[in-house]
Amino acid sequence: MNRLIIIGASGHGKVVADIARLNGYNDIVFLDDDINSTHCGIWPVIGRSDDAPEGDLFVAIGNAKTRKRLMERYAGKTFPKLIHPSAVIAQDAEIGSGTVIMAGAVINPGTKIGSGCIVNTSASVDHDCIVEDYCHIAVGAHLCGTVIVGCGTWVGAGSVISNNVTVCGGCMIGAGAVVIHDISQIGTYVGVPAKMISKPKLTGGGYSPPQ
Repeated sequence: MNRLIIIGASGHGKVVADIARLNGYNDIVFLDDDINSTHCGIWPVIGRSDDAPEGDLFVAIGNAKTRKRLMERYAGKTFPKLIHPSAVIAQDAEIGSGTVIMAGAVINPGTKIGSGCIVNTSASVDHDCIVEDYCHIAVGAHLCGTVIVGCGTWVGAGSVISNNVTVCGGCMIGAGAVVIHDISQIGTYVGVPAKMISKPKLTGGGYSPPQ
């Protein structure tokens, strides 16, 4: 394990780079499409997102559709899973490629985390949950037992999804929201209990979450 190329020279990318360092990568560089970007923290930006230098690759971009597109573009590359040493991961938990588990996160037994996911600082995913590809479980969010979160859904900071609840793909769960019932319609949900406040705008062939 030597070189890791990270796409996305942002604050999130900086955190990913530090976790990669703790995972043994000693040569970390960035790609970013901002022509004025030269560094991300202490790490250099060496090119743009359509460059493909040799090494493992990680997409550190918050937008789920962009993350999916870039991971598919470089499907032949190795996408490591990056886990902060302070995270607590059950022995039988399954974590997909290109997923980052940040400091203080807890992943309990029977859980499956897909590819290209973000489980952010101090978030928890309890027993027997399924988090599908390209989801973001934000800082301090909590999934209770046997929760299913569909592809590309964002679960906002400090929010809670109660036991045995399914949330469809492509949703936005607002910060601090409490989800107590299944969500089957794509949209943005906020409040306690969480209620839909907006539906996605349809463009071209219509909206769909990353598949």
